[in-house]
This record gives sequence, C-alpha cells and structure tokens, in this order.
Amino acid sequence: MEILQKAYAGTLESSDAYVEIEPGTQGIQLELNSVVSQQFGQSIRRLVEEVLTDLGVANAKLFIADRGALDCVIRARVETAVMRGKGE
Repeated sequence: MEILQKAYAGTLESSDAYVEIEPGTQGIQLELNSVVSQQFGQSIRRLVEEVLTDLGVANAKLFIADRGALDCVIRARVETAVMRGKGE
C-alpha cells in the first residue's frame, strides 16, 4: 500500500494520540513525541510498525504526538491516518 498524500488522525487531548503520515521513500521514518516515552516508547514504536506491516505500508514518514493513549487508540489513529493517506 502506498501513501499518496499527507493525512492526519487524532487529537492532542489527554489519553489520545495525534498521527500525521505522509509519503516516504526510505522505509518507515517515525518521529515519536510521547509523555510516556521513557516507559512505553519502544512498545509504541513496535505497535506502529506492526500496524503498518499489517496494512502493507513499506514507505512513509510518521509523526506521532502521544498523550498517554492506550494501544487500541494508537492502533486506530494509525490505521485511520493510513487510510486517509492512501485516499480512502
């Protein structure tokens, strides 16, 4: 699956995550800004990579601002941003 346009999902509210995705050419480039990055940064990164792999995204630039979101919220935000980024 190819990301065709810049897209967003989520908010910067507490317990939510804001995800921004855009086309990329050098694999997955992820910038994570999280209030819980010390404890859960690696787990969040693995989750995002898993979602992108499941959706077949091989090249994309992502920025994620996490405000303590649960895994299911992060997954939903990434999936929504990917679908919007591919034009759906």
